[in-house]
Amino acid sequence: MNFTHANGIVLHYEDTGGNRPAIVFANSLGTDFRIWDKVVAGLRPDYRIIRYDKRGHGLSEATPAPYAMTDHVNDLAALLDELRVKSAVIVGLSVGGVIAQGLAAMRPDLVRGLVLSNTAHKIGTTESWNARIATVEANGIESIADNVMKLWFTQAFRSPSNAEFVGCRAMLVRTPLAGYLGTCVALRDSDLTESTRALKVPALCLVGDQDGSTPPDLVRSLADLIHGSQFRVIAGAGHTPCVEQPAAVVALIRQFLTNARLA
Repeated sequence: MNFTHANGIVLHYEDTGGNRPAIVFANSLGTDFRIWDKVVAGLRPDYRIIRYDKRGHGLSEATPAPYAMTDHVNDLAALLDELRVKSAVIVGLSVGGVIAQGLAAMRPDLVRGLVLSNTAHKIGTTESWNARIATVEANGIESIADNVMKLWFTQAFRSPSNAEFVGCRAMLVRTPLAGYLGTCVALRDSDLTESTRALKVPALCLVGDQDGSTPPDLVRSLADLIHGSQFRVIAGAGHTPCVEQPAAVVALIRQFLTNARLA
């Protein structure tokens, strides 16, 4: 396990090192960096892989809620500075994709390409986030877990006999409460429409065809904001294609890196 101080907190991370092109993975709300295991396995031979648990998730420090999205962005920037990463492709899922967009806007020197999976420039509404925050504050993450699973995964994946599904549900409910609530506030208060519209960086926008959280039309609207970006739909996946369809994610990332001359 690797830990470091970054932006005033302790972050848990993994870095394969080396001189190969760097790819950085940022995970979604209620998950840790293990959601990328199978994708990383398909990319590790050719790239320097960096994964981290964002503030309040996994083994990273859970500071008191609320958080701002700039907290998450500055955490990642500080981690990359600490690891002496000069330029990387940032792969972000859901809130990880919002963090990636924010990093590209605030620290363009660190970002040579973006893979924005199941995310958007603006996710949800003030009312929807406030309702989720109130429910979790009153009854805990367990109270929303079954509904969240319906957004994350296809019906075929959501089976008690599927050990991976059961494990992902456990990962959600074991997320530190401060980290979950803090990041909900960050998402509620974030609208990156204008800063993302101004980005000048190669970008690939991915979405599962059955995503219940950031549906294909929403992710397409994100792709439309970024000049020259690519938009791809992954069949047989919900909000977390890196878990349900990792081979498809790897193939699309590799194709994008080659075509954009980022490999």
